[in-house]
Amino acid sequence: MRGIVWFRRDLRLHDHPALTAAAAECEDVLPLFVFDEPLLATRTFGGACVNFMLGSLAELADALAKRGCPLQWYLGVPVDVVARVAREWNADVVYWNRDYEPGALERDRIVAQRLSESGVTVKTFKDHVVFEADEIRSATGDPLQRYSAYRTRWWAAWHAMKPTALPAPSRLGSARGSCSPPAPLPTAVELGYEAVRPWIEPGEAAALKRLDRFVSAALHRYVDGRNQPAVDGSSCLSPHFRFGTLSPRTAVQAALDALAKGGRVSRPDVLTWVDELIWREFFQQVLAAFTRVAAGPFRNAAVPPPREAGPEYDRLFESWCAGRTGYPIVDAGMRQLNSTGWMHNRVRMIVASFLIKDLRLDWRSGERYFMHHLLDADLAANNGNWQWCAGTGTDAMRGYRIFNPVLQGKKFDPDGSYVRHYVPELARVPAARIHEPWMMSESEQACFGCRPGLDYPAPIIDHATARAEYLALGERVKASR
Repeated sequence: MRGIVWFRRDLRLHDHPALTAAAAECEDVLPLFVFDEPLLATRTFGGACVNFMLGSLAELADALAKRGCPLQWYLGVPVDVVARVAREWNADVVYWNRDYEPGALERDRIVAQRLSESGVTVKTFKDHVVFEADEIRSATGDPLQRYSAYRTRWWAAWHAMKPTALPAPSRLGSARGSCSPPAPLPTAVELGYEAVRPWIEPGEAAALKRLDRFVSAALHRYVDGRNQPAVDGSSCLSPHFRFGTLSPRTAVQAALDALAKGGRVSRPDVLTWVDELIWREFFQQVLAAFTRVAAGPFRNAAVPPPREAGPEYDRLFESWCAGRTGYPIVDAGMRQLNSTGWMHNRVRMIVASFLIKDLRLDWRSGERYFMHHLLDADLAANNGNWQWCAGTGTDAMRGYRIFNPVLQGKKFDPDGSYVRHYVPELARVPAARIHEPWMMSESEQACFGCRPGLDYPAPIIDHATARAEYLALGERVKASR
């Protein structure tokens, strides 16, 4: 039997259900990847994301070639390409791992229909999550809208099923027949994007190495370390989950294995990190069950509306994007994003709160900016987290909680190391002033070589005033309902 494995968001060999099934059932296996030309043309993603994908794809292609099963790639419309390759190669079956984004679901439905009409069997598999949306439901069978309930049922399902990761296939039947030797993969520039070196190393080998390093070190102190942007306290694995160079099953099992071994790893540290992975799946099931969240708010919440579009909106948004708001922790986060394609998770919440509640800008402006700049640009996670901050999501931040950027900086970057790294104008400012440099006296400004308003922006908005205005507007919105 001749089978095609269509790689998409699963650029690895280990724990790859579609590839494992094809290797077991087919004599000839054709690995296929399609660069989605219409999607690339939308510029939804940026160079960081595309370069990470290309690096991961290059490693996958090399690994497949060493197994005598070279990767075939095409640039075009996936629906047309997959149907054409299946026809030209006389495939009996096409295998792929499922994707849960609205556009992907519709694409896959059409591909499956086209293949079926041509007499080609389609086999799809769960992969991007440990549990799909229909596996974690309420007692009535409805999608869950509260993370706490979802988490409880997720753990119950885990203990009941005990999912295990699959090894990489020991053999792959080489593709014989009509396929010519694959051309070298395109470059980012050839795809219309800037060539940049990903800040996090791409590829399956790098993912497994990073996971091992995290589980043996930072996981031991994750509860505290995950909130400190200046230390290596988080896993930085989200780009690998985004492109499937690491499976969530492998990650969860590695964490629980570390807990089972005992030693320095504490139960709260391990379970707090696994909770982050469960949050990721919660947002995936929200997107799959309520596809409207991709285009707008999940619920019409009683939250203050954003300011009207116009020159002032644009000025504030541009300052936020450039990391020139005058609030050091906010600016450090935005500059980290712009220069590396990454931002620490705690800082993501700070900059999102600042955009939505201090500047009163539409959360969708921030969502789009993040999608275009992040290495780990994932629709479900990005949308879910922005709606959580905005108070419009399924399980949103309660009330009108507003992060104080000065206090957040003092608490989570107390010595200012993170700020100094990304905001060099403040390199000489001491910890006592690093998070509110506008409080420096003239003699301190001269001593530390930083004059707010000249060398570094003065605050573009007063936090205390903005907070009071946001809360007052929120009360008026609630009273009008």
